[in-house]
Amino acid sequence: MANTVQSKKRARQSETRYAINKARRSRIRTFLRKVEEAIASGDQAAAAEAFKNAQPELARGVSKGVLHKNTVSRKLSRLASRVKAVAAKA
Repeated sequence: MANTVQSKKRARQSETRYAINKARRSRIRTFLRKVEEAIASGDQAAAAEAFKNAQPELARGVSKGVLHKNTVSRKLSRLASRVKAVAAKA
């Protein structure tokens, strides 16, 4: 348990950051789920729009330190190719 004033403050800050990061991760997952659902439905326009909306959210996750840049880069690359494949099928 935290004893010093500094360690108590750090514990409070840690809880606050945890809550903010958890919310941000959840928001990112929601955007990714919308892209996945649009791809699964086969709607090219909806998939492209959802992907366009998800890109800045993922980038924000990187800048805020929630996700690693290579992870986001990989996810965006794979999603982009899947959205493009939906367009090719239609």
